[in-house]
Amino acid sequence: MGDDFLEFHQQLETEVVRRPFHSAASIVQPLFNSSSISAYETTTREKLEEEGKKWVALITYNIIISGNAPLKQDFPGPSRPSISLDPIIKMPLNRRSSSSSSKKLFHTAVTASDSVYNTWQCRIMYYWFKKFKDSPDSAMGGFTRILHSGKPDQFMDEIPTFVAQPLPAGMDQGYIVLNRPWAFVQWLQQADIKEDYILMSEPDHVIVKPIPNLAREGMGAAFPFFYIEPKKYEAVLRKYFPEENGPITNIDPIGNSPVIVGKEYLKKIAPTWMNVSLAMKKDPETDKAFGWVLEMYAYAVASALHGVRNILYKEFMIQPPWDKEIGKTYIIHYTYGCDYSMKGELTYGKIGEWRFDKRSYDHVAPPKNLTLPPPGVPESVVTLVKMVNEATANIPNWWS
Repeated sequence: MGDDFLEFHQQLETEVVRRPFHSAASIVQPLFNSSSISAYETTTREKLEEEGKKWVALITYNIIISGNAPLKQDFPGPSRPSISLDPIIKMPLNRRSSSSSSKKLFHTAVTASDSVYNTWQCRIMYYWFKKFKDSPDSAMGGFTRILHSGKPDQFMDEIPTFVAQPLPAGMDQGYIVLNRPWAFVQWLQQADIKEDYILMSEPDHVIVKPIPNLAREGMGAAFPFFYIEPKKYEAVLRKYFPEENGPITNIDPIGNSPVIVGKEYLKKIAPTWMNVSLAMKKDPETDKAFGWVLEMYAYAVASALHGVRNILYKEFMIQPPWDKEIGKTYIIHYTYGCDYSMKGELTYGKIGEWRFDKRSYDHVAPPKNLTLPPPGVPESVVTLVKMVNEATANIPNWWS
């Protein structure tokens, strides 16, 4: 049986690479029927057939897991201008329905590497998550840091963590964010997630008040990014979202975070998100057009391919220093550096007399009790630094 199964596995791997956007059943069934495995007793056949389907759905491309060779053949790119057949690779869905409740809770998931840079951000993020989780207006359920380093770290007991395998060395082509969709694919398949909704968040998010479930049945809730412009890049996006899928405006101007979406929808979207991300990175034209936001476009395309539209919430988060007031927001995203003179004047593009920039702490965590901004600096920046200081003062065993 071992030799028969090995041969079947090799044939399956070849077919997944040759036909990456075909469904699991359409690949497994013909191979299974034509192989010597079909002669085994019924229970054995059924078990092996189901295992084959799981490989296709979970791994997506067997070659990605093996890491023995790069993807080169029949993957959408310059040599294949569009996805033409069955563009959705479906993931096995957990058919166990959760018990209904008056409050539709969501599970917060954050992908991260094991770098100091990502880790200190995750510790602060989780601190504020816990502060607001049980508030009356909160729909915040569980929390998971999806650690795509492939191995546990020293903070497993502090932060609920799922260890995911990274892409093979070189597969991300220096664009480490490509590990995010692959990490989500693994987590969604392997973890026992109690909640019916998922909030995809990031390490550099600070929650400033309880977050309700902004999603609706059949629709996600997302922050609209001004630099995600599907109409502007329609010619490029049609390689991945053909005209038969509808108008280009079906692609929402979003990334994957912050997004609240139904768990079962995300189980379908995630493998497609991964596939489209890798396809875009492989295509020089797309890679050049989208640059560092490529994986954000890939999620928007994947969501549209599955017919999941998103309610756009501008108040979902703010991004200092450009957004100056806290207002009704739920999240501060500190992706930009904040540089000011001692007179409280923004000096963006020039290192200020006072500054807070997460990139200043790429190899070492920020110290406790950071100096507060000078008078005149906007509320959003002052609040951010105060919240960082509170977290570092109260998180046990902070680095400094």
